[in-house]
Amino acid sequence: MAEIKSHEFETFLQKSARNYRIYVIYGPDRGLVSERASLLAGKSGVALDDPFSLTKLDIGDLQKDPGRLVDEVQSIGLFGGEKLIWIRGAANEKYLVDSLALLAKKPLEAAYLIIEAGDLKKGSLLRKTAETARSIMTIPSYADDSRALNALIDTELGAEKLGITPAARQALIALIGGDRIASRNEVRKLALYCRGFDTVEEHHVTEIIGDASAISVDDAVDAILGGDLNAFLHAMQKISSSKTAIFLVLQACLKQFQLLDSMRAEMDEKRLQPPQVMQTMGRHLHFRRKPIIEQALRQWTAESIARESNRLQAAILQTRRRQVLEDSVAMQTLLSTTLQSGRKSA
Repeated sequence: MAEIKSHEFETFLQKSARNYRIYVIYGPDRGLVSERASLLAGKSGVALDDPFSLTKLDIGDLQKDPGRLVDEVQSIGLFGGEKLIWIRGAANEKYLVDSLALLAKKPLEAAYLIIEAGDLKKGSLLRKTAETARSIMTIPSYADDSRALNALIDTELGAEKLGITPAARQALIALIGGDRIASRNEVRKLALYCRGFDTVEEHHVTEIIGDASAISVDDAVDAILGGDLNAFLHAMQKISSSKTAIFLVLQACLKQFQLLDSMRAEMDEKRLQPPQVMQTMGRHLHFRRKPIIEQALRQWTAESIARESNRLQAAILQTRRRQVLEDSVAMQTLLSTTLQSGRKSA
């Protein structure tokens, strides 16, 4: 069994990564999964700019030809040397699991295999196969905590020889997180904005990031729950223009419905009213958002919340399997949820 904790990745990358040839990277933070896959690819020593050495495949490519993965790994490069096969968008596809189990039986001699997967649950087919094989390194990738976000800020600002005030750091941490690549891009944008200064101040963070990340995502989710179509479209336009991934709104919306599900269960079990539940399970919410959540609890039943959560989860899975349709799937799903909320409040 070969597995590390999410926070142990940096040490593993520097000390032990070359001891393995097959990596399965999974987790809800798609940006972090992708970033770690790229770092491992760089450690392999394979020329990433050589199409004869690097083969990138979407999981859909394997669905059309289930035996292709084994063929790619076992084939000899056109000009010799080692190869890297890089799979994206994996979940628990049986054809992938079967190929992985076969490849794990004996060490790869002239190839590396990197598999990017979504948020695999414990006991799921792909995760179980990877975790029980000694030749496969399984790497979970969860959303950055405050320590990881601080390290990210220090790394990116340090590269530009920029300091940051405590107030600015606190404001910045509140606006990033959830997706590593999106967070890194926001900090790099801030560093570019502050080039020529010695220190990043709080007003710099507000000016360049405040309208483009977590605040806009929350605005979109609030508009969805409130059934406000115009506010939803306005928030999505801001998110799109700021280059923030629309997937983050889909993910945030699911988390909000999961919270509603827990609150609604508490209400039904103990026969409580929405304000009473908000006093216990909604204390962490921003005061501006509490009336919206309370109204949603009045309008959505436990059954309708469960149905919507399942629909959002299915949409997230679809975006992972078919990344080229990610924005379209996310937008259509969120628009449908907004319209449902609007009908409930009418």
